[in-house]
Amino acid sequence: MTFLSRMMLLKSRAHFSTDVRRATATRGKARTFEGVGKRKTDMAKRRVGLLILSFTLVYGVIGGRLVQYGYAKPENTSSIMPPDRLMAARPDILDRNGQVLATDIRTVSLFAEPHKIVDVDEAVEKLQTVLSDLDAKDTYKKLSSKSHFQWLRRQLTPKQQSQILALGIPGIGFRPEIRRFYPGGSTASHIVGFVNIDNRGMAGMEKYIDSQGLADLADLGMTSNAPLEPVKLSIDLRVQNIVHDVVAAAQVNFKGKSAGAVVLDVETGEVIAMASYPDFDPNKPEEGAKDGWLNRMSNGTFEMGSTFKSFTLAMGLDSGRVKIGDSFDARYPLRIGGFTIHDLHGQARFLTVADIFKYSSNIGTAKIAQMVSIPDHKAFLTRLGLLSKMKTELPEVKMPSQPKEWKAINQITIAFGHGVATTPLQTAVAGAALVNGGRLIEPTFLPRTAEQADEVAEVVIKPQTSADMRYLFEYNGVYGSGRNARVPGFDVGGKTGTADKVINGRYDHRLNFNAFVAAFPMSKPRYVVLSFIDEPLTGEGGGTLAAYTATPIVRDIIRRSAPILGVEPNYGQVGNDMLVSY
Repeated sequence: MTFLSRMMLLKSRAHFSTDVRRATATRGKARTFEGVGKRKTDMAKRRVGLLILSFTLVYGVIGGRLVQYGYAKPENTSSIMPPDRLMAARPDILDRNGQVLATDIRTVSLFAEPHKIVDVDEAVEKLQTVLSDLDAKDTYKKLSSKSHFQWLRRQLTPKQQSQILALGIPGIGFRPEIRRFYPGGSTASHIVGFVNIDNRGMAGMEKYIDSQGLADLADLGMTSNAPLEPVKLSIDLRVQNIVHDVVAAAQVNFKGKSAGAVVLDVETGEVIAMASYPDFDPNKPEEGAKDGWLNRMSNGTFEMGSTFKSFTLAMGLDSGRVKIGDSFDARYPLRIGGFTIHDLHGQARFLTVADIFKYSSNIGTAKIAQMVSIPDHKAFLTRLGLLSKMKTELPEVKMPSQPKEWKAINQITIAFGHGVATTPLQTAVAGAALVNGGRLIEPTFLPRTAEQADEVAEVVIKPQTSADMRYLFEYNGVYGSGRNARVPGFDVGGKTGTADKVINGRYDHRLNFNAFVAAFPMSKPRYVVLSFIDEPLTGEGGGTLAAYTATPIVRDIIRRSAPILGVEPNYGQVGNDMLVSY
């Protein structure tokens, strides 16, 4: 066999064995590939199942939390109150005739969610275009904070809300709220009071209403925005307007530091009107913080001067030691304990009880006081409610002051109105007891019937003493210092009081606290009117005593309000006949 043939044979054999091995390897690789594919398929199925299970668990948790949130109560945080408290209503306050003194109006407040604010600087600049008085620095601080809620401005006007909405600032929103509105402004501010930014009563009858359970209900979250039953007061808004006008004018015209007046029903104790000036607008109470917030009628105490002589003479008459026709020696000053008691309008003669009242004699009054023991004197004033804290609905009531120990000189000075400081309102209440038959009736700012008044009334003096005091009031109104308060047809009587002010521990004769307690009509008194003016620099005719300052206040109030109160004028037989013929 040639070399070439041998080479061809070997090549063919090699090729054959190679094809056999390749076929065998190919069949093995196919079997291996089929095993790997199956494993990959199984693994993919397990992965998909795991993903389905994971998604099922995640959405199950989300669904469960949504259900939980649906049943959960809203959480309260320090930065925002729940909606029901923000919308909680207060009852309307009405006068005795149904006129609105205070009511709720719907409004909105501006808030921000700082985490949603895109550009703080831009947001502040835009807000200032609507709210020009917005504190830019404080607002920037709030919007830059990490909190999720910040108040920016409470109680916006509808126009402001519309303008801010038009700015389109992300993260800015509004919450509905209730704002308290007082249609009469300052007319009855010290009686009605005011509320704070969260609609809570801060003074006056607003605070009284909260004290009757409204505040407790609000704290428990039991209030709502549903209308509440209105609260009706004893105030007559028509008379209140008159009293407010007259008092404000007197304070300005007589250049006084302050002034005030009250109209009181002597049979029921109802306060028909009361004003203290300076005052404030309850719609903007912060503007009256300096002088206006103080209700001087019930929360200010003053030495009431010679008005206290009414109580001293009533004490002497009621004790039985003094008769209305008795006379007392007032020719010489009275010296006691190193002090000398003088009369401002001294007559240097014996004075009857009526003359003591008419001439406002310190000497005569002191001698009547000396006929009663010091303990009995103190007990009598206590019985009239002049030495204890007055009980009424207004929260602003001040405790009277008196000497820690009553000595002989204290009794004398207290007899004519120095040494005891009490409130004008409780002086008026005690004055009503002198003319209504002798019954002390706690004052009220809520309606009260005569039957209800009988249940709370206390007899403090004898009916005959009350009759004698009515005579003295009228006598002084006709012939004495009360002449300037006379109103034709309405028979006004009363007692003036001019007390020197205590400045740096000493009485200053240049500065006075003037008061006048009056009643009308004196034939059968229905109302007591008390006025005061503090430190007047002038008065009618240039005088600064009570007869020229405090009495004109009462005169103007009665002249304008008596017809409204239903008091019919009496001009005597001749005058009435003329009216009939007319």
